[in-house]
Amino acid sequence: MCEDNLTNWDHSDAETALTLPSKYYYDEALFSLEAKTIHYRTWHCVCHRSELESPGDFVKFDLLGQSILVVKGESGNVYAYTYRLDGRLRKAARTDHLKDFDPARISLKAVPIEEVASFYYVNMDTDASPLADDVIGAESEMRRFLPDLDDVVLVNETDYVVDANWKVIVDNAIEGYHFQLSGPIHKQLASLIDFSGYTLEAHGKWWDFKGPPTPVDTAFGHSVAGETYQTNWFYNIQLWPMTTIYAFPYADVIGTFNQIPMGPEKTLLRFGHYQPKSRPQSALSEAVMDWFNNKLGPEDIDLNVAVQQGLRSFGFDQGRYVIDAERGPNSEHLLHHFHQLVRQAMRG
Repeated sequence: MCEDNLTNWDHSDAETALTLPSKYYYDEALFSLEAKTIHYRTWHCVCHRSELESPGDFVKFDLLGQSILVVKGESGNVYAYTYRLDGRLRKAARTDHLKDFDPARISLKAVPIEEVASFYYVNMDTDASPLADDVIGAESEMRRFLPDLDDVVLVNETDYVVDANWKVIVDNAIEGYHFQLSGPIHKQLASLIDFSGYTLEAHGKWWDFKGPPTPVDTAFGHSVAGETYQTNWFYNIQLWPMTTIYAFPYADVIGTFNQIPMGPEKTLLRFGHYQPKSRPQSALSEAVMDWFNNKLGPEDIDLNVAVQQGLRSFGFDQGRYVIDAERGPNSEHLLHHFHQLVRQAMRG
């Protein structure tokens, strides 16, 4: 039944297509299919390379009942598994008497790991195509707006559990009009962006949206005079399926935003903020992180929860993509692109 619904979804022409059926945001069977075809077979951002500086350093990543340890080994290489730092079983109690017991054969399974733009990604599919092949051009574009990618350290990380499907959260982010319509905190961010130059562009398994700055004297309640910052643009890049890396205008902060599914209607949002270790943390940068964690993030979460509730309505199943011919900031062409990737993956 799931496959028939995917086949029958009218999706090919963005300007006439219906949106993804609402049951894809709450149905248990479809979520199970999605886990097998998307989440267990795609690349997920785990950490920045600076979080694994010394042998023995590790980061744990959990996804739908599976746990992955990304570990810095004695050799300096980075691995994705556990036990010894290279993944081998060190010792097992009460096994000395077992016939032909070889600890090496009990070692945990290694999973692919790749580094792109100084961030590590893992994939539970050992036959996955290389991430570098999936995101050609992404790193060079990131470095245009995030010049300190190699020189940053994690300064804070915040988790929220949200009662919404992970796709609701992605959908909300990949158009430009919600900044000026969502609430007062989004309007503060919108006041820093010149939307006449805002673009949303799809590049296969990655897409980005960015806008030039509106010249200002103050941002986030602080003067920008004399400040050093990553960019004065709003820059946001997403890597399929659920990794976001971004910078706000006039802030010396690189942000990460991962939508980690926990169930059909529950998602862990993990926000990370990174700053250059070669520069002191400024009052403006501190203000930006506080503003995001305590104001913008919660306003977005309220919006996501309300959308999820609406998708459960008996009166709604599918809508239309609002596509502008010029594919401008108010157009939903990236939403259509994302839904096509979902469909292609779930069809296997």
